[in-house]
Amino acid sequence: MDALRRALQGDSSVTLDNAALELARIEYPGLDPAPSLAELDQIAAELEVRLGSETGGSRFVQIVNDYLFGELQFRGNQAEYDDPRNSCLNQVLERRIGLPITLSVVYIEVARRLNRPVFGVGLPGHFVVRYDDGVFSTYIDPFHGGKLLSEQDCVTMAREITGADLSGDASALEPVSVRYILVRMLNNLRAAYFRAREFAKAVLVLDLLLEHFPSNPEYYKARGVARLKVRKLSAARDDFRKYLKYSPQAQDRAEVTRQLQAIHQSLGRLN
Repeated sequence: MDALRRALQGDSSVTLDNAALELARIEYPGLDPAPSLAELDQIAAELEVRLGSETGGSRFVQIVNDYLFGELQFRGNQAEYDDPRNSCLNQVLERRIGLPITLSVVYIEVARRLNRPVFGVGLPGHFVVRYDDGVFSTYIDPFHGGKLLSEQDCVTMAREITGADLSGDASALEPVSVRYILVRMLNNLRAAYFRAREFAKAVLVLDLLLEHFPSNPEYYKARGVARLKVRKLSAARDDFRKYLKYSPQAQDRAEVTRQLQAIHQSLGRLN
């Protein structure tokens, strides 16, 4: 996962599609990225033909939306939102169904191949993309069929989903980095694995996150829980200790301390 690790370190030479496909290897260890990259190339090539001499941003968005969400029927997986496959770009391209962020990755990467300015926007509770060529600008919701959104629409949606008030916070609507997108994808996959009780895979995700956020207490706590579930008691103990180190005022300090005592007793019985 060299490309993914470099992207998480902020290496701008790594493209989002390559890093996202390496991320998918957590779920599909033997994944060959070539077919997925070829699929993105093919989508972009077909759109290039359809666009012809069209250069206007509004027309570009209309043609892309008609093709991706009309003909190819990419769509949000509302029925099985927590399915780990929704976080894996190879599966999103194959099944044409996914999360807001992975569908956005498809949009971003197709646009990149066409040299069009499309960027991710990480709203609280939802992810969209923004087209902005300096003349025409709009927000696009790939999860809901490419619905066009205004800034106020984005603010309203974030408030309805999470209660967050983005009024006056222009930074919340600005483009996010490849690194941000990958971290958010990893956190989505982590949540999916916890819900599916696939704790060994959750540990792999958290290993990656902690490589790049070594002082994040919540990641240590989550990995401690996952390691405990797979009976890696010593490793879980180390994680809980680091959680308390990096979050000394944690509200659940007493609960975690009791868990550490229970682990100590269990390890004692094994010796």
